[in-house]
Amino acid sequence: MENIQEAHEHAEHAHHDRSLQLPTFTMAVFAVLVAIVSLFAHRSSTEEILLQSKAADTWAEFQAKSIRQSGYKQLAAVIDAFETKDSQKAEQTKAQFEKESERYDQEKEKLQEEARKLEQEVQLEQHRGDRFDFGEALLEIALVITSITLLTKRRIFWQFGLLLGVLGVLSAVSAWL
Repeated sequence: MENIQEAHEHAEHAHHDRSLQLPTFTMAVFAVLVAIVSLFAHRSSTEEILLQSKAADTWAEFQAKSIRQSGYKQLAAVIDAFETKDSQKAEQTKAQFEKESERYDQEKEKLQEEARKLEQEVQLEQHRGDRFDFGEALLEIALVITSITLLTKRRIFWQFGLLLGVLGVLSAVSAWL
């Protein structure tokens, strides 16, 4: 709370000192940009978690179909191992088990493709989130360094803050590219 009060007092003092108006305005812009980039970082993180969950669900479905496929293969093998009274019925049942096994194999291929695609989207969202986070950090640092201008009245801090702020914005914008 003291920091806010102190910043407010410095801002009021800067209002009277024309040489500090630009750094004060810059700080306000940086504060807004930090909020915006932070929002995008949080949204990116949420999207990453949702995609990760979808990928895990898809792999679980893949595993379930693998288990069912294995069961049908084993049942077909059991029919071959035993003599039956009705060999035609046994062959029909075996063919049905093999058909189900093939169906699961095709479904698994589609699920595997989908799960891998989702994993790629997760990685993309991780990289996007990292860029937003880095941009947010640079903008926060730029805000703090720019505020030093109000204390020291040295424009070098404002200029360095501007540089970091621009880098922060570029980092955030690069998340969409």
